[in-house]
Amino acid sequence: MPALCRDCLARTEDTRRCPSCGSRRLVTHPELFELSIAHMDCDAFYASVEKRDNPELADKPVIIGGGRRGVVSTACYVARIRGVRSAMPMFQALKLCPDAVVLKPRMSVYAEASRQIRAMMDELTPAIQPLSLDEAFLDLSGTERLHGAPPAVMLARLTRRMKSELGLTGSIGLSHNKFLAKVASDLDKPRGFSVIGRADTAAFLNDKPVRLIWGIGPSAQESLDRAGIRTFADLLRWDKAALTQRFGSMGDRLWHLARGEDHRRVSAHEPVKSISNETTFNEDTSSTDILDGHIWRMAVKVADRAKARDLAGRVVVLKAKRANHAIVTRRLSLREPTQMADTIYRTARNLFDQVADQGPFRLIGCGISDLCPASDADKSGDLLDPGATRRSEAERATDRIRERFGSDAIMKGRALR
Repeated sequence: MPALCRDCLARTEDTRRCPSCGSRRLVTHPELFELSIAHMDCDAFYASVEKRDNPELADKPVIIGGGRRGVVSTACYVARIRGVRSAMPMFQALKLCPDAVVLKPRMSVYAEASRQIRAMMDELTPAIQPLSLDEAFLDLSGTERLHGAPPAVMLARLTRRMKSELGLTGSIGLSHNKFLAKVASDLDKPRGFSVIGRADTAAFLNDKPVRLIWGIGPSAQESLDRAGIRTFADLLRWDKAALTQRFGSMGDRLWHLARGEDHRRVSAHEPVKSISNETTFNEDTSSTDILDGHIWRMAVKVADRAKARDLAGRVVVLKAKRANHAIVTRRLSLREPTQMADTIYRTARNLFDQVADQGPFRLIGCGISDLCPASDADKSGDLLDPGATRRSEAERATDRIRERFGSDAIMKGRALR
């Protein structure tokens, strides 16, 4: 059985212990050195960066997120063992893990770590498709001659470099297509390396729940449940025509994924389509003051992420979920693209005023879409708002202060609502 030592990168056929360094951290699979489509997912990325930068946090449960009314962005594995999960309301997370250290996100620091990891990936292949700051698909087809080693070895080398040079860890999924590579990367976190080969695809998927499919959310899961589809084996009992008739274009996709088929290419030029942030409330609310404070804080987060990626948006979007779960969406195209929190907030607040009487609300979110390079943004100012230029200059100065002294060094009063 082909095997690879993830510590010294020795190739062996001993599946118990590396004959070169004695490590037991071996990855083994019959197709290990034949597969070339990978998904790399950093382990608890934001929390790992914070622990790296502050060694005193090493053994402590760390949660990245907002105040008691906010939600969890990321939790370290110590906190996850206690039941804390991403998107969980903060009050619930703190009940499960009352001794957690709660930190606000430092998006510019995470973006810099992401750029360093991306530079390492660029040395392996030009075919990289980032999904977020902390995960990406890689296609290493045809790179063995260039590197003198198969993709599996180069991927193990990547995670070893991430650990030794950046103090961060990641998990690898290796397979013959994107769908299975992403599934594999989640099988053995943290510091995992999992393989799904062509020969074992059908057996692997057979009894797995369909929620493994990326993009199957609660609403889609309900529709599948009503059709009696809970596992991949259930999907295989449907023919393509019946699935398409019942679920539309998603039905065709499900038919192929049930058979482990995914013909999408790893696209290095897949653009980020939007940047957004949303908050689910502990209790439904119609309070304009509370909602205004959330819109401002979300606008700041969206702006921070846009600035970290050197992007701007031409469209501002507001999303609100009513108490009966009905979703209301409003959007407005701007005269010029922006990455400024002030502009995003003012536009989103005006959009909210159009739907404020439809509350109470259980969720609210805002974001930007129709993205473009930041160099195209915020050039001409707003002729109808003489104070816009002054506020923009103040925001840039605030960004510099926050960058130097931390995200809480300076804030607007409305952020405290």
